[in-house]
Amino acid sequence: MYGIEVLVSEHDNILRFLDIVQKACIKILDTKEVDVEFFEESIGFVRNYADKIHHGKEEEFLFKYMQENLGELGKNLIDHGMLVEHDLARYNVMMLEQSTKKYKEEKSSENMLDIITYAMAYRDLLTRHIDKENRVVYTYAEKTLDKTLLDMVTEKTKKYEAENKAEIQGYIKTLEKFENIYK
Repeated sequence: MYGIEVLVSEHDNILRFLDIVQKACIKILDTKEVDVEFFEESIGFVRNYADKIHHGKEEEFLFKYMQENLGELGKNLIDHGMLVEHDLARYNVMMLEQSTKKYKEEKSSENMLDIITYAMAYRDLLTRHIDKENRVVYTYAEKTLDKTLLDMVTEKTKKYEAENKAEIQGYIKTLEKFENIYK
């Protein structure tokens, strides 16, 4: 199923990014310095690639069909599970952004700790979230959604991918740049 395969592939990219986030946090512990530019750019990557592009497709294409067509179980799985976690991720990113701004103003240990705290909270949440989606949510969708609906997810995904190809490729280049910095 192409639509779900794209979501899994995006998860792989997000997991690569999360490994980089951990390395950046370890570097803070080792050097007592924050790479502010990395964290600022990371916030943009998360908000645009992980949230707008990836979560956007999940929420508008796949999850919507699951909420509307899989009864109470499908609705609860999405509304009280996946969407709650998406909002928690957004909260952690918002707090990471605030912490990074505070650190730029005052390079204190407290502000440094807040950056590490929210970056690692985001990493932990998304790592567990991705595992649930890959192993449970997507499998459940593939087994229970009508083929017509799965085909619609694929068609919408293909259209989105074609319309946003340059933007998506730009974020993959950003990810590769991060990987070169934090080997």
